[in-house]
Amino acid sequence: LIVYGGGFEIDKLRSKIDELSLITMSDGFWNDSIKAQKISKELAYYESQLKDINHVVLSLQSLKELVILSIDENDNSFEEEILNSINLLEINIGDLELKTLFDGKYDIRNAIVSIHAGAGGVESQDWASMIMRMYLRWAEKMNMTSKILEISKGDEAGIKSTTIHIKGDNVYGLLKSEKGVHRLVRLSPYDSDNARHTSFVLVETLPEIESDLEIELKSDDLNIEAFKAGGAGGQSVQKNSTAIRITHLPTGIKVSCQNERSQAQNKEIAMRILQSRLLAMELKKREQNEKKIKGPHISAEWGNQIRSYVLHPYKMVKDHRSDFESSDPDKILDGDINEFIDNYLRMSKN
Repeated sequence: LIVYGGGFEIDKLRSKIDELSLITMSDGFWNDSIKAQKISKELAYYESQLKDINHVVLSLQSLKELVILSIDENDNSFEEEILNSINLLEINIGDLELKTLFDGKYDIRNAIVSIHAGAGGVESQDWASMIMRMYLRWAEKMNMTSKILEISKGDEAGIKSTTIHIKGDNVYGLLKSEKGVHRLVRLSPYDSDNARHTSFVLVETLPEIESDLEIELKSDDLNIEAFKAGGAGGQSVQKNSTAIRITHLPTGIKVSCQNERSQAQNKEIAMRILQSRLLAMELKKREQNEKKIKGPHISAEWGNQIRSYVLHPYKMVKDHRSDFESSDPDKILDGDINEFIDNYLRMSKN
């Protein structure tokens, strides 16, 4: 394998590993702990890629030897073992090919996911809570760590909005495909006539900021407010103004965090979310200026849904960008969204 899946050349990958390894062994490497952790994470990622490539190469060699032995000995008893090896090899190559799609500067980072209910009151708010659960279940099944940073409860049921932090391998590279409007069609449990309703939810995915140097915030540009946290958290949370809301005056972007009991912790998290939003805005500007947007661009505005989830009159989930479909929405809403992510990522690289 000289080149795999259109991604890194092996020699180029080894060169990158050698380069980063030298940096980690330099004097004073850990003087800047944030930078050191970033480089160490990047090195571990590339080493994992090389390990996977070597595993596939060794598997190919073993399979070749097994086939040659079967032919030379005219022994059909190897057939089942050969077929099993081929199936396993296909899976490993597919996983390896997917990893080559994470070539964006921020793809290996953790992600911040924000979910906003659309117009439609309780129906859309319930749909927003279903989408939130879908991503929390996905993170759990992927052995990732998820944490709700902020949540605004619905008036009767569901949620108006929420912000979730998800940590793991290539989280942003995976979840950037989820950005956009998600549409639900179902018989409403909140309608006395049991009529069919269509609801919309907007999903935003942002790469986590790793250093304050990436996006500098000026104190004069910020309006910081403290308020009492709502929802779960206990009486001690309710009595104190621990929640934080930050408004970035030049852009009008507002973020809030109320999950932590400490006002300082909530402020730190809110600042990180704000920086991630500003980074996403800057990246969008760069893409537009350089005209390097790959694949069909779907605007995350109402009416531009990326995916439809139909529960009535039939059951189907369809991604409108890749045209990938599933007839099992219950499974998808329980977090099994990897096929949709894979198909979109592969399509966007064509």
